[in-house]
Amino acid sequence: MTVKGATFWLIANPLVLASVFLPAGTLAYWQGWLFIAVTGLCSGLTFLYLAKNAPELLKRRLRGPMEEARGSQKVIATAMYLCIFASVVLSALDHRFGWTGNVPLLVVAGNLLVAAGMYLYFLVYRANQFAAATVEILDNQRVISTGPYGVVRHPLYVALLTVAFGIPLALESLWGLIFAVPLVPLVVWRLLDEEALLVNDLSGYSAYRAQTRWRLVPGLF
Repeated sequence: MTVKGATFWLIANPLVLASVFLPAGTLAYWQGWLFIAVTGLCSGLTFLYLAKNAPELLKRRLRGPMEEARGSQKVIATAMYLCIFASVVLSALDHRFGWTGNVPLLVVAGNLLVAAGMYLYFLVYRANQFAAATVEILDNQRVISTGPYGVVRHPLYVALLTVAFGIPLALESLWGLIFAVPLVPLVVWRLLDEEALLVNDLSGYSAYRAQTRWRLVPGLF
C-alpha cells in the first residue's frame, strides 16, 4: 500500500463517522451503523482485491478531485463530492429531527442500492484497469468493451449514482435525496466532457461509441 493510500484509510473512517453521527446528535443511530458496516465491508473487500491484483489501479482510484488536469473537471468533481457529503449530513439531521419518520423499509432499500452500486464498482474495476479517478488518457490505454462496458459506456457513473441515491435511504431519510438529485446533471456534464476527450485522444473510442449506444441507462440515455 502506498503512503497516500494508507493516509486515506486512516482519515476516511473518522470523517465518515463524524459526518454521520455529529449531525445526528447521537451514537444510538442504528441506521448509521448499518450503513457504515455495509459500505465498509463492500469497500474493504474491493480495496483488498485491488491491493492484491491491481495496485496501480488502486493508486489511481485514490486520487482526489484537485488532481484533475482541467479546471472544469475540478469544479465538477468537487461539486460531486460536496453533494454526497451534504446528502449524508442532511440525512443525519433528518434522523435527529424526525422529518422522515420511522420507515425501516427505506433503510433496507437504501442499503441494497449501496451494496449493488459498490458491487458494480467492483465489476468495473475488474474489467477496466484504466479506470482512473480523474479524466485523462493513460499511457497504453485501450478501449474496454467487455463486462459492464458492453451494456453502457459509463458504468462507473451508474455505480456512483446508484450509491448516491442509496445513501440517504440507507440513513432513513427522504430529505437527503435533495442533494443526490443534482448529481445527475453533474454526472452528465462530466461524462460528456470526458467523451469529447476520449473521441479525440483514444484510438478506437469512436467505433466503441457507435457499437455501444447508451451512456448510462439502456433505452434512455
